[in-house]
Amino acid sequence: MKPSTEDKAEGKIHEVKGKIKEEVGKVTNDPDVEVSGAAEKNAGKVQKWIGRAEKAVGE
Repeated sequence: MKPSTEDKAEGKIHEVKGKIKEEVGKVTNDPDVEVSGAAEKNAGKVQKWIGRAEKAVGE
């Protein structure tokens, strides 16, 4: 698999995991888990963006 495809796939996985953690934090009223989930979700979005940029550049 190309690095750009791997980055996009891994980014989506982190984004989904982060969203789940964020929702669990909200339901359990645990701000630490909620913040951790939001951070992981945003990191996943960045990783997906990097994968798209690599593909556009042609790496």
